[in-house]
Amino acid sequence: MKPSLKTNAGQPGWSFASNRVKAFLTRTGGQLGPVEFQLCRRVVQPFAIAPWTKEPLPGTPTMLKVLRGDFFCAPFGGNAAPFRGERHPPHGETANRDWTFRSLDRAGDALCLHASMQVSARRGRVDKRLILRDGQTAVYCEHVLSGFRGPMPVGTHPMLRFPDEPGAGYISTSAFKRGHVVPVAWEQPEARGYSHLKPGATFSSLKRVPARDGSTADISRFPVRRGYEELVELVSDASLPFAWSAVSLPGSGYAFFVIKDPRVLRETILWFSNGGRHYPPWNGRHVNVLGVEDVTAFYHLGLAESAKANSLNRAGAPTAVTLSPGKPLRVAHILAVAAIPRDFNEVVSIVPCGGGVKLTSRSGRIVVTPLDLGFVRG
Repeated sequence: MKPSLKTNAGQPGWSFASNRVKAFLTRTGGQLGPVEFQLCRRVVQPFAIAPWTKEPLPGTPTMLKVLRGDFFCAPFGGNAAPFRGERHPPHGETANRDWTFRSLDRAGDALCLHASMQVSARRGRVDKRLILRDGQTAVYCEHVLSGFRGPMPVGTHPMLRFPDEPGAGYISTSAFKRGHVVPVAWEQPEARGYSHLKPGATFSSLKRVPARDGSTADISRFPVRRGYEELVELVSDASLPFAWSAVSLPGSGYAFFVIKDPRVLRETILWFSNGGRHYPPWNGRHVNVLGVEDVTAFYHLGLAESAKANSLNRAGAPTAVTLSPGKPLRVAHILAVAAIPRDFNEVVSIVPCGGGVKLTSRSGRIVVTPLDLGFVRG
């Protein structure tokens, strides 16, 4: 099967669907979104799509023009500084260039879209496979890097939109070893950007993160602090069989969660975007968006900063993978949603349960949804 190119939110791409999920992948940047999940009698679309995707925006990186949903980043980060003569666009060619459609195949209850890219800034190939399974409200995402050599920060980039209601969502993760606020000036007022958290601060709970003014901020609820952009990085516990991040939206009736292998994606970046950027193309209009980005990277900075010695890898948290032409690297994660009752609040655990997972909230409510956890371990 080869789907015809369609345009969605200003970008051409391919639509594919199971009996519970309808998804769209942009040709440029391989960005996944929108994605509609059928939950009982309701359809939910959790991903953010930038408000400028139909605007021309000359001089803007392609990745930002397309900005939506989830996409794969190699090398992850801004990549402003060159590395050994290599120059990469923000979040790499994988987030900016056109992907080549390879196939759309069904095997039993699974539908797989396969696309690929030959990368030129550092020679190699990336294969993208997105899998939908009938009866499940999940997207199984796999990227395989082959032919590359040397250090590379890699990462995913899911972005969620929240209701325009303060504190509408609860944010939680599996156990992490430590949390860090980005150590450099994340946003600067003189450049028309604003942030509230204390640069370089460390924390052990999302509920108490040091702020610039000496107070502490609770980043486990969102949206809050309209007019600010924040970025923190959590070092995952690599001893766990899998790691997760979750957002509960009781008022909207669903929880969104991500599953990863913490031995491959060693950290999680939380990017809180709530109108704190007043320069183009943001212009204060990118609000109520949370990035839940699983990475092996040194914050948002890029290849040069992630490959060299830095505060995270000196403390034992790898910030780049080492690629070898003879050993392809598989990076897999699962994006999923589950219906929840109104009294289901913060997710405190996600554990295997039969052919799926059981989500438990702090309020004691439990929901079970079918899922193949083994996918993230290959």
